[in-house]
Amino acid sequence: MTTVQITLPDALAQEATKAGLLAPEKIERLLREERIERMKAARATLATKPLAPMTPEEISAEIDAYRAEQRRAAGS
Repeated sequence: MTTVQITLPDALAQEATKAGLLAPEKIERLLREERIERMKAARATLATKPLAPMTPEEISAEIDAYRAEQRRAAGS
């Protein structure tokens, strides 16, 4: 588990605490819901403006770039 520290105005922190919004399970649910909403928005955008298909060469270049980045990150 990761601990996250946030800074809020006192009044807001008190209101959020009273409403139960600062409980770890509530924050987790809010963050997960936000992630789902972003994914839905991205899907809607792609439905109206689909990306152009990639050529095999472009796919290969992307794979090569990813692998090179992984090697750099691993220190190889």
